[in-house]
Amino acid sequence: MRSELDRWNGGKGIDLESWIGCEGNFSLAIGYAAAFWPEFEDISGYILRAGTPADLIQEYEKRLGQSSRHQVEATLNHIHIADLHGAGCPDIAPDKLQALGQTLQQMTAAKLACIYPDRPCTVDLQIPDNPFAFNGYTLTFWQTSLHSA
Repeated sequence: MRSELDRWNGGKGIDLESWIGCEGNFSLAIGYAAAFWPEFEDISGYILRAGTPADLIQEYEKRLGQSSRHQVEATLNHIHIADLHGAGCPDIAPDKLQALGQTLQQMTAAKLACIYPDRPCTVDLQIPDNPFAFNGYTLTFWQTSLHSA
C-alpha cells in the first residue's frame, strides 16, 4: 500500500487519510461501516452476525452436532477477507489482506466485548501458510465459554 501512496503528487506521496479524501465516497464508507462494525444478535444462545437464518443454524447443528456449539458459532460467523470485494479485485495482495484482517479482528473483538461484556469471545484471524491463497484469510469468532463446554 505504501508504494501506491508514494506515487501520488508527482512522486511526493500522500498519506492514507488524504488518499481516502481523494478516492473514497460516502456510499462506500457506509458499506464499509456495516462490514467492519457489523450488527450481532443472540439466537438460541449463540452470538451471531445479525440476519443469520434460523434454518442455517439448525443445519449446522445437525452437521456438526449439538455438542460442538462453538464450532457451529465459529462456522456461521466466519468471513473470508478477500470476499469483501469482488473476485479478481486488481489490488488484492497478502499484505493488504493481513492488515485488513488484523484491523477487523480488533474491531470485532472490541464490539463484542462492548455489547456482550459477560460473554467473552475468541476472535480468530486465520492467515494461510501460502500468502497467495487469498481465500484463506479468514476471520471468525465464538464465545470462549462454548469452546470449553
